[in-house]
Amino acid sequence: MRSPTIKDVAKRSGVSLKTVSRVINREASVRTDTREKVERAIEALGYQPNLSARGLRSTHAYAIGLVYDNPNAHYVISMQDGVLSACRQRGYGLLIHPCDSSSPNLADELSSLVERNRLAGLVLAPPMSEQADLIAQLTDHGISFVRIISSREDPHDGSPCVYIDDRSAAYAITEHLIQLGHTRIGFLWGEPHHRSSPERYQGYADALKDYGVPLDKKLVLPGRYAFDDGFRGARKLLALKDPPTAIFGSNDEIAAGVLAAARSSGMDVPWNLSIAGFEDSPFSKQAWPALTTARQSTSDIGQHAALQLMAELQHKAGAAADMPSNECFIPELVVRGSTAPPPTPAPRKG
Repeated sequence: MRSPTIKDVAKRSGVSLKTVSRVINREASVRTDTREKVERAIEALGYQPNLSARGLRSTHAYAIGLVYDNPNAHYVISMQDGVLSACRQRGYGLLIHPCDSSSPNLADELSSLVERNRLAGLVLAPPMSEQADLIAQLTDHGISFVRIISSREDPHDGSPCVYIDDRSAAYAITEHLIQLGHTRIGFLWGEPHHRSSPERYQGYADALKDYGVPLDKKLVLPGRYAFDDGFRGARKLLALKDPPTAIFGSNDEIAAGVLAAARSSGMDVPWNLSIAGFEDSPFSKQAWPALTTARQSTSDIGQHAALQLMAELQHKAGAAADMPSNECFIPELVVRGSTAPPPTPAPRKG
């Protein structure tokens, strides 16, 4: 069977080809009832606009870019799925662009990317989204973008964003461990240049303070969002004279490394050691025991960021589109089998 064409859409909806084109291009001049009639025909026929031809015929660009630098494959794939879902809804193409967030020429690289591929705008994932110099340079170049950032509140800085309250989620995880009875809780950092790392640490520290639990700096170790850092960090913590009874890894990759280190030491999780992660990656559910974590809706975050970018683009083009406000996502505590009350000390012989 042949693919449906714009002529088929026009015939089914009883309007001209030009009207269908205006609906596809989100022009403000189309009446609401006509727009809805055309959109119903598009959905019924399964019509997909030819994005490349559409871009060549128009002064507008109909593709966006997703820019990221993250070693976590699950995060990247989930983010791509969310952004791609929004693109399919609104008839945009998507270009995926991994990059080096530490490159001194990153602003020029992204400007060239937008120009060379005729991109309408960019979705910026952490840590690029949190680099003030880069944001200023992209703004100076007139590039439209939406940032995905870690923040406990709306920054109100004039730059559109989707923000994730990592601090509150980390607080909830630490509070859960404290309420189980743990007072020696290790914390393993992720990359310090990701704002999520200090935000998650702050949630950990704030929960300890609020519950009157002393913060022992020997239980806090630097690292990256990686399995190996979780394994090495856990080995160091468990070798202490007074080791922790629980370890909070800043993401599930780290927590997986902690679980491997505990198993290699012959420990029974959670009865000898409780472990918590962050993100709710597939591994967190597949591990044994399954990991207590914070469920971060990465796909939804990516989808909302892309839709926010598209609304901004329509607004700039003069289309009838309300500018969406910055939206907050709070990862949700998920309690599973990797956490339990601390082991009861053996009675002293006397």
